[in-house]
Amino acid sequence: MNKIDETKAFKPVNIAVLTVSDTRTRETDKSGDTLAERVVRDGHVLVDRAIVTDDVGLIRGQVKKWIDDPRVEVVITTGGTGVTGRDVTPEALEGLFEKKIEGFGEVFRWISFQKIGTSTMQSRATAGVANGTYIFALPGSTGACRDGWDEILRHQLDIRFQPCNFAELMPRLNEGKMPRSG
Repeated sequence: MNKIDETKAFKPVNIAVLTVSDTRTRETDKSGDTLAERVVRDGHVLVDRAIVTDDVGLIRGQVKKWIDDPRVEVVITTGGTGVTGRDVTPEALEGLFEKKIEGFGEVFRWISFQKIGTSTMQSRATAGVANGTYIFALPGSTGACRDGWDEILRHQLDIRFQPCNFAELMPRLNEGKMPRSG
């Protein structure tokens, strides 16, 4: 059903990883480490990495900086997607989205359901496109980051993945808009 088309050349994607947490530091950020390691392992370019606290303005500010940077094609966040008062990543990101990718959260929760059952309902994983940049928000657990990358993003960011993938659409994300500067 889904496969890699070996006749196509792999094309690395430029990715930035943002950890959203009130408590994690670079030394204790296992989820950010998990994503960064997988990005590089699978042949992509880790352009930047940051940690911000659970604050709409800080999250939005960092992501906006990256979506305004023509080197960054994808932003992946980890953390802040739950339902507590401090979990504000979806609110911060969805305010930036020009288009929401509904299926990302749905597929993430479907995959997660197979592993953690109905607890997956607590995840508000989301995704969208802003300024020609994909933005994917994953929960803060290392398991969620592994699942999100290994089961979805690894495939969708590989231009060889068939029958279709997000990577092949990158040149068309800004159709009908002014080109990105840089």
